[in-house]
Amino acid sequence: MLYWLTELSDGGDVFNLFRYITFRAGGAFLTALIFGFLFGLPLINVLRKTQGKGQPIRSDGPEGHAVKAGTPTMGGLLIIGAVMTSTLLWARLDNAFVLMVLFVTASYAAIGFADDYAKVSKQNTKGVSGRTRLLLGFLIAGIAGAWAALYHPAELTNQLAFPVFKDTLLNLGFLFVPFCIIVIVGSANAVNLTDGLDGLAIMPVMIAAGTLGIIAYAVGRTDFTEYLDVHYVPGTGEILIFTAGIVGGGLGFLWYNAPPAAVFMGDTGSLALGGALGAIAVATKHELVLAIVGGLFVVEALSVIIQVLYFKRTGKRVFLMAPIHHHYEKKGWAEPTIVIRFWIIALILAIIGLATLKVR
Repeated sequence: MLYWLTELSDGGDVFNLFRYITFRAGGAFLTALIFGFLFGLPLINVLRKTQGKGQPIRSDGPEGHAVKAGTPTMGGLLIIGAVMTSTLLWARLDNAFVLMVLFVTASYAAIGFADDYAKVSKQNTKGVSGRTRLLLGFLIAGIAGAWAALYHPAELTNQLAFPVFKDTLLNLGFLFVPFCIIVIVGSANAVNLTDGLDGLAIMPVMIAAGTLGIIAYAVGRTDFTEYLDVHYVPGTGEILIFTAGIVGGGLGFLWYNAPPAAVFMGDTGSLALGGALGAIAVATKHELVLAIVGGLFVVEALSVIIQVLYFKRTGKRVFLMAPIHHHYEKKGWAEPTIVIRFWIIALILAIIGLATLKVR
């Protein structure tokens, strides 16, 4: 929205700053951060009053989670509100990729909100049926995949790019949209599974978002793509503003979600943020790099898949409890220890993911 101020510029005044994506990304970060600090406590108070008993706690979960009973959920509203506000204020709203990512984020937030509302109102952990959530998720992701393909350069349309092997492209043809569905839905649900301890999911999300934002900015500039020898995708640089909003809004949320959490992110936040990461990866043609940058989420999701498949086959469990962060809780690790060590892993994976830009 503020980009229109460049029309008032003669090229040598303060309005010219709004032409620069990095300047507007900084503005988006600060806007989202201030939004989080301003509206965090009022939102938590409203959620406490309206939810009564708060998010229901799984009876078969780790014993230490009983103390979390009564904590309100839907805290993701704070993050999504901060991200939406900062993006609408600072990004170019004529950018197809920004609009696509906003569409995915808002749509998945709506699914998550419905799920959280069902859990709180019925006071059980089931919420909206998994089949309904998946069907809606598939539909939204399919629209996003077709959207991205429409605005990708002709030479990259329906192509899968590979990290390191930068001259290699795989033409997926009509399978591109189904592939995008797997990436976006998989990312959304992987982040959702990771959101099980106070502060565990939000920091890796911020790390991944910041990393993908840098990648988006790089692949949206011809000088950077020529130097790094990566594929040029015009318009993706604006996504940096969106990711800056995630980092700012995430920090504002973490202020209240740090152990012991005053509010849970809920599916409202985890599905929306996971879906956003997947959508950014699709837009920037870095779907495979997302598996590295978001490797922590991949491991969390795989731990559940392995646990379920192995139990159905043998009647035994690989992990004491899945997702894997609960396994370490059962082994006696303190919650803050698990959270911080997982943050460190997420940061290491993000650095490795960034390195793929240069490695050939």
